Amino acid sequence: MASTVGLVVNPAAGRDIRRLTGGASVSNNYAKRRTAGCVLAGLTLVDDVDVLVMPDSSGLADRIVDDAPSELDVSFVDMPVTASGQDSRTAAAHFEEHADAVVVLGGDGTTRDVAHNIGDVPVVSISTGTNNVVPTPIDGTVAGEAAGLVATGLVPADEATIRHGTIEVDVERDTGTSKIRGLATVGVLDRAFIGTRAILEPDDIIGGVVSRASPAEIGISGIAGGLVTHRPDEPGGVGFRLAHDGSSGTHVRGITVPGTLSDVQVADYRVLDDREAYTFEVPRGVVSVDGEREHEVKDGVVNLRPVSDGPRLVQIESVVERAAHEGYFRA
Repeated sequence: MASTVGLVVNPAAGRDIRRLTGGASVSNNYAKRRTAGCVLAGLTLVDDVDVLVMPDSSGLADRIVDDAPSELDVSFVDMPVTASGQDSRTAAAHFEEHADAVVVLGGDGTTRDVAHNIGDVPVVSISTGTNNVVPTPIDGTVAGEAAGLVATGLVPADEATIRHGTIEVDVERDTGTSKIRGLATVGVLDRAFIGTRAILEPDDIIGGVVSRASPAEIGISGIAGGLVTHRPDEPGGVGFRLAHDGSSGTHVRGITVPGTLSDVQVADYRVLDDREAYTFEVPRGVVSVDGEREHEVKDGVVNLRPVSDGPRLVQIESVVERAAHEGYFRA
């Protein structure tokens, strides 16, 4: 019986305002189609693999399927198309039942949409977004090889993946509680409106919680990473609060958006245990999730908790190295 690999390619990823105001890279649909073609080529390393592709309204998925290698059986997921993040969530829910591995081309937002609906299916996440923390900037052919090796069981999924943390958010108001869920980062911003969605100025950041932290990362996780390193598969996370209006604090330099190195003052930070809350009282603000403003808050309390229940992310380089050690690349 053939194994199945799902493919999610987000046409909207990598197109936000950070390309106009900063040094973020550009990823147009032609580049995504080329990367997806490389993924399909990589999948031909293994035998008996079928591919299911998320459809879209831009024609991108049509071109990917039309150009697919003849060795592969490639078809579309039967699903409605909304031209929104709902498409990634719908496809992921289908793949949870019908796929042995999933390849995602997008940014942190696309990966989050898939991650929260994919269950335990291994995910290969390739960066084609803007301010990426989770997706890996890697050649699509190598990523396709890894996906095929894991989907077919040639490299066992338990030995090929890590469990990435997530962040649960409760926004409490007099009118009730709203729940949000992030993957790598959730920030609280001093902004009245969602606006352009992207986080552009460090002065907007009140604080946040991250499930991973490294000075090599961009945005909120990079600020936290200037204080302490926290691996993505390590339980818990890091919470911090910035100092504004001349208040004293720990001086941190971090890459807040691509091409911008910023100096910030951290008034408080704490390494959090799994499900330990870090709280903000917000007279007016916006909650950002994985680099994008998502939820407006007025006169509310925002509780953020790192939770160790996220997606199983494939460690691409480790998988192909394991396959080489086992002799899978030898003629």
